[in-house]
This record gives sequence, structure tokens and C-alpha cells, in this order.
Amino acid sequence: MKKSIIGCLVLVGVFLANSSFGQAQFAIGIKAGPNFANINTDASLGENYKNRTGFHGGAFALIKLTKIGIQPEIIFSQQGTNLQISGSSFEQNVNYINIPVMLKFYLIGGLNLQAGPQFGFVTKAEGTDPQTGQLTDIKDLLKGSDISAGLGLGFDAPFGLTLDARYNLGLSEVFDEAAQTQEAKNQVFQISVGFKLLKFGN
Repeated sequence: MKKSIIGCLVLVGVFLANSSFGQAQFAIGIKAGPNFANINTDASLGENYKNRTGFHGGAFALIKLTKIGIQPEIIFSQQGTNLQISGSSFEQNVNYINIPVMLKFYLIGGLNLQAGPQFGFVTKAEGTDPQTGQLTDIKDLLKGSDISAGLGLGFDAPFGLTLDARYNLGLSEVFDEAAQTQEAKNQVFQISVGFKLLKFGN
């Protein structure tokens, strides 16, 4: 009797495993779109920080099993802010290489919710010099890395097209401790269009 029960459980397990892997998908693709970036700060000049419109683009891999997927990405991202003081504009342009690892929960069809951490590394940083009005290197004033939490909504179309809207909320300070005069964290809203170049499975 016990052997029969064990045998049935094994058969059920094998069936479920085969069904799951039969619905598994692995894909590699590219994505790009606009950024609407800013600095989140509680300082008195916080209301003077305005969005900086930039660009992001890169590659992603998707490992999908039934209703759950994991999507690591490597993305070039133009971030920063524009500071308006007494009618003058001061730019802060910061380029990052970001590595988000998103967990995707599929709802109906290709519609999905996304959440996960993002790790970023500064590649270039420029800011307006108040005396000359010219852009100058400010990379030494910023921390070399950044951590964010990503939340988003996406759609994976059957023919390989992907659409994403994502908000990345900074969890770590932007400025280096020696240069930090106020608490400041990145906040970026992204809209992406992507395409799966290679796709294996359903």
C-alpha cells in the first residue's frame, strides 16, 4: 500500500514537473526608452529640483516559469536633475550602468507586475559650475554606486514585443559623505519598448 502511494506521488511529481518545464521560457532581448529623472530631497530647495529627461537602453534576459519570471538586465541610464534658483538653471547630468533584477508576476496573458532591486554604477557625472556657467566634472562628489527599488507594470506581446513602465526609487545617498550637504536620492520613471531577439520555449 505504501509503495503504491509513493509510486502515485512520484508520478504526480513527474507530471507536474514536465508540465511546468513545458511552459518554461528563456528569452534574450533589447530595450530602450525615455527617462524622467530627479533627485528626491527634503532640503529647503527641494521644490526647485526639476525633472531631467534622458535616455536608457540595454539588454535583458527572461527566465519564465508559468506565472512567475525573473528578468535580469544591464541598462545604460541618463539620470540627474535640473535645479532652478532665481531664474537660473543648474544641471546635474549623471550616467549610470544599472543592473536591475526584476521578479515578474504574470496576471492575464502577457500583462505583468514587476518588482526587484537595482544596482547602479556611475560612469560619468557633470554639473553646472556656478561661476562659469559651464558643465564640469563632478564625479568625485558622488558615490560610485547606487541602490534602488524598482516597481513597474509590463506587457509581453506574443510576437516578442515588450512594453514596460517602471519607477525606480533610490535607497542610497547620491552624494559622497565628504560632499553631502543634504539628503538626496535618485528617483527615475522609465518607459521602455523592447524586443525578444531570441526566444526558447512557450
